[in-house]
Amino acid sequence: MDIRVSGHQVETGEALQVHANERLTAIIEKYFSRALSSHVTFSKAPAGAFRCDIIMHVMQNLVLKGTGSAQDAHISFDQSAEKIDKQLRRYKRRLKDRHEQAAHTAAVEEAAYIIFEESQAAEDGDVEPDAPIVIAETRVDVPEATVSDAVMMLDLRNTTALFFKNAGTGRHNMVYRRGDGSIGWVEPH
Repeated sequence: MDIRVSGHQVETGEALQVHANERLTAIIEKYFSRALSSHVTFSKAPAGAFRCDIIMHVMQNLVLKGTGSAQDAHISFDQSAEKIDKQLRRYKRRLKDRHEQAAHTAAVEEAAYIIFEESQAAEDGDVEPDAPIVIAETRVDVPEATVSDAVMMLDLRNTTALFFKNAGTGRHNMVYRRGDGSIGWVEPH
C-alpha cells in the first residue's frame, strides 16, 4: 500500500512517519489483503493543537476518511486511525451480514433498506453565516447501488449526503443524514 505522510505548515518527523506507516499497514492487514493508497495530512488546529486527516483508498469505489485533533500529533493520528479502523470493521461486518442474509432469503429483493445507527456524538455546532461561500467544486462518479448499499457508502465516506443511481429503479436518488441522526431517502416520482 502506498502511504504518504505530509504536513501542512507542520514538520513531520521520521518517528511520526514510521508510526503512521506501521499503524495503517496493521489496520489494512487486519481486514484486507491489501489497499490501494493512504494519504495522511497533519496541520495546525486552533489553540496550538494538531489536526490529522486520513484519506484511505481501500479498493475502487471505497474511500474512507478519518479526522482527529489533539495537543500531540501522535494522538491526533491515533484518533483518526481509530475512526478508519472502526469504519473498516463496520464495512466487513456488513459484508458478512449481507452474505448471510443472501444465503437465507429468496432471490426476490424487497424494496426495503436498513438504517445503520450513528454511534458518533455530534461535533461542535459552530455558528454558520447566512449565505455560505462555495469553496470548491468537485466532479465525482455517481455510483449505481441499492438503497442499502448507498446508506453503507454514506457511512463509510463519512459524508452527510450521497447522490446515486438506484440499481432497482434506474433513477437517481439521494440518501442523507438528518439532524437527528437518522437517514433520509429522496426518490423522485
